[in-house]
This record gives sequence, C-alpha cells and structure tokens, in this order.
Amino acid sequence: MISIVVPAHNESSVIERTLGAWVNQADPGELEVIVVCNGCSDNTAEIARRFGRTVRVIESDVASKSHALNLGDAAAVGFPRIYADADIILTVGAIRALTHRLDLGDVFAVAPTADINLAGCSWSIRKYFEIRSQLPSSREGIGGSGVYALSAAGRERFAQFPDIIADDTFVRLQFKAWERATLPTVTSTVFPARRIRQLIAVRTRAYAGTLQLSKRFPESNTNKTPSNKSTLIGLASDPRSWIGLAIYLCVNVVARARGWLMLRRGSSRWARDSSSRSHVVST
Repeated sequence: MISIVVPAHNESSVIERTLGAWVNQADPGELEVIVVCNGCSDNTAEIARRFGRTVRVIESDVASKSHALNLGDAAAVGFPRIYADADIILTVGAIRALTHRLDLGDVFAVAPTADINLAGCSWSIRKYFEIRSQLPSSREGIGGSGVYALSAAGRERFAQFPDIIADDTFVRLQFKAWERATLPTVTSTVFPARRIRQLIAVRTRAYAGTLQLSKRFPESNTNKTPSNKSTLIGLASDPRSWIGLAIYLCVNVVARARGWLMLRRGSSRWARDSSSRSHVVST
C-alpha cells in the first residue's frame, strides 16, 4: 500500500480536486491517504471525510506544516510514502511512476517535475517563470513540485520533521545528488502566485527557509543543487531575456532581503499565497 500524507491548512477550495484525482482513479486498497488538517478554520476536514475509508482525516489545532507532517507520518503504515501539498494536481499514474522508480532501489527519494500552470497569471509572473524555466533549479522536483516520495530506507535518514519553514528542502538535503531523482516525464501541476506582490511573499518565505536550514543544519549544505548563477549570466547576453531577467532578479533580491529580516526578527508567520488557490481547475 502506498501512503500519502497531505498537510492541509484551510484548503477547502482545492482539497476536493486533489483527493478526487486519487480516490476516483486508484485501485481498491492501492492508496492510504492521510489528510492532516492543521489550524483550519474552514471545512477542509468535512470535505476530505466525504471520500470515505480511503482518506483518513486527522485534525490539529496547531497551524504548523511540520507538525502536520509528523502527525501524518505517525498514522501512516505504507511505503513508499508520498508527501504532497494540498493544492497541487497529481495523477494516480504519476504516483505509480514515483513508486516504480523507488522500487528499483538505486535512489531513496523521488519527485515529479513541476508543471507550472500560468493560467490567470499576470504578464510579469509569466515573464518571471519564463526565466525560471531555464534555470537548473527548475529541474529539481523535491522543493519545486509540491510532492516528494521516500522509500522506507529513505525515510530512515531522519527522525521527525524538524520545526522549520522549508520541509521539502530539508528532505532533499538528506540525500546526495545520486541518491535522489526528479522524473522528467512525470509531472505535478503547480499553481503559482497570480501577482508579483504575492510571489514576493512566497519567495520571501522560501529564502527564509533556506537561510534557516543553513544555520540549523550546516552539514547538509554539501548536498545542495548546482547554482543558477552561470545560467543567469548567460541569459544576460540575450537582449530578448532582459525584461524577464530584470523581473526575476528584482523579485528575488527583494525576497532575499525580506527573508533575512524575517528570520532576524524571529518570525515564521504563515505566508501561504491565496491567489493561486482562487484558480481551481477541475479534473
């Protein structure tokens, strides 16, 4: 049985879409889905329970993704174990492909490639992702696709999820480059922020998470992915890239500075973007 842990904080607008893609397509007994509603003030739990025995719902008053992941882990019984954000689209076929890759035994962590859905996004957001799509970091699924899967041996690399911002980056850095894989032909649909202001907020939290990890777990830096710097320098030589490059750099310079301030002030305030959840695509 494949176990899927889904931390969910006020995800009533998207949770039905996410769970429906699994429950309606999976074989009987193939999946165990655990939705951990953490600090919800909406009816996420009620919607999730409508899917019957395939979906187990756990409710917690603590609005913390890491706490939710640990609760889901404690309840899950199957492997491979998949951890998925509540607002992505992942097919059962993709779940099976991730499982098959882990079954080969040569890697311990896998993820799909992110398929960025830009419908409804502003022109500036489209320009941002036009640049991002050309960078090495865009081909890293653990931390970009909203999904990662671990084998039983991979899950043994760490005890509990620490109380940090960037759980996916923490997991990725538990493995050497050759111990993890991103599947180029398997995708998850990711819905980004629709406006630059919201994107800066999301990127601020991402940078804060990276800085926090470097401070608390410096030994994991040896497993980092290649830098985007050389690719960005190459793009600067093409005038057709200048507008997008300017937007990309401005967003990340501002977000990096804000992320540093966020950590310095000791804040880990929830910075979930709601604009991406307002564009719900039916399956």
